[in-house]
Amino acid sequence: MSALLDGIRGNRFAIFGRAGMDMFATPVGQRSEDAELFQADLGGSSANICAGICKLDGYSALVTSVSDDAIGRFCVNRLRHYGVDTRYVRAVGGEYRTSLAVYESCIENFQNVIYRNNAADFQVTTEDVGAVDYGAFTAVVSAGTVFAAEPSRSATFRAFEIARAARLPVIFDIDYRPYSWASADEAAEVLSRAGEASDLIVGNDEEFGFMAGSHDKGLDKARELAAKPGRVVIFKMGEKGAITFVDGQELRTGIYPVDAVKPNGAGDSFMAGLLVSLANGHDMKTAVLRGSACASIVVSQPGCAPAMPTTRQLEDFLANHPGPTEA
Repeated sequence: MSALLDGIRGNRFAIFGRAGMDMFATPVGQRSEDAELFQADLGGSSANICAGICKLDGYSALVTSVSDDAIGRFCVNRLRHYGVDTRYVRAVGGEYRTSLAVYESCIENFQNVIYRNNAADFQVTTEDVGAVDYGAFTAVVSAGTVFAAEPSRSATFRAFEIARAARLPVIFDIDYRPYSWASADEAAEVLSRAGEASDLIVGNDEEFGFMAGSHDKGLDKARELAAKPGRVVIFKMGEKGAITFVDGQELRTGIYPVDAVKPNGAGDSFMAGLLVSLANGHDMKTAVLRGSACASIVVSQPGCAPAMPTTRQLEDFLANHPGPTEA
């Protein structure tokens, strides 16, 4: 695991995946169909991770494509607002479009409407990933969405190969979104291949269960992936906390209960908090707990990227919260 931790501790992350626009109804509790006002901000799982890392004083660059229009430029501007390096964000013309998510700040009957037709982020090419200066980074991160279509699938697998040749650890957030895939069988095969190529794998019980072919086999799938020496696997279980498989151990951690206003964004914030906490020298169990705290902060506020905590906000939360649940 030392090579993995050494890379993460460099705190410079190249992140592959999508950026999108989020539009969330205001005020809190307002249903989308009844809303008169929506707030717009950055969205997309990988972009959220980038923003979360920067707000925690890490360094991130996003490798993606956006549409060559006002929405694509909006996303680039918001990435820069959060401090994300956008030099590897390429605008693509034609009918390709940046993703749009329209959702609300409520838990009961939560609605999140995703517009992904002709998704621009799937247009990342092997030339795009080959142009990245891997020597400027200490780890690479990818969300599973990039593997759902070509050319971004082949391009990201190529990025993994280049990263490994450069001795950079590969971090993989399974992030399975059924609507992005041609079939469940294809998704299971491709995501499993990506997991085998990774040094740190993060996913929830449903995602590991999907990869295993059955929900009740998800934990066994996580254990199987963790059997490779040096690999770390984090198996998230929602309110039940997480199990981290590391160096032959199974570390169980709880969550930080909060009054949630929405369910989305938690996984992206968890990843950002986990990585920056490891980069700052925290041990694995503490880093997982700090990632869980970041997730709790995000679900307690509207939006995703704007709800990602700063370092000060995270420390204040940890100082004032009674503590995590028992694992």
